[in-house]
Amino acid sequence: MDEMLMMGREVLAEQPFSVLIGAELLKFSVGSAELKVPVKRELQQQHGFLHGGVVSYAADNALTYVGGSVLGPAVVTAEFKINYVRPALGDCIVARAEAVYVGKSQAVCRCEVFAVAGEKESLCAVAQGTITKIGRSESRSEG
Repeated sequence: MDEMLMMGREVLAEQPFSVLIGAELLKFSVGSAELKVPVKRELQQQHGFLHGGVVSYAADNALTYVGGSVLGPAVVTAEFKINYVRPALGDCIVARAEAVYVGKSQAVCRCEVFAVAGEKESLCAVAQGTITKIGRSESRSEG
């Protein structure tokens, strides 16, 4: 397994919420990330769709992974926007993100979230966010 993907999976395993919902980092390279979340009853809303907060989590986390891949690991989401285009129904969702602009201290990243049912993928959300480097004094491990 690729060293960068292994490191990314270690970071994901340190995120209690990611572990709780069963998130899995499928791919991770410079400028690209793919994150999977299984659709479970506990994560659905009253109409049986995957809760929008879970879809938003997947997009935000994939965006932050991409930002970290181009800026370094000490990053946070500075802003984030998501458009839900259809309900997330199926076996899982997959968030695929890429960096579209990289500066010295921030990166603008884009993500598409797909609902996966068997072999069929359906776009369910599109997101964009700005990922920003954090200073040593802002990092939890340093403070």
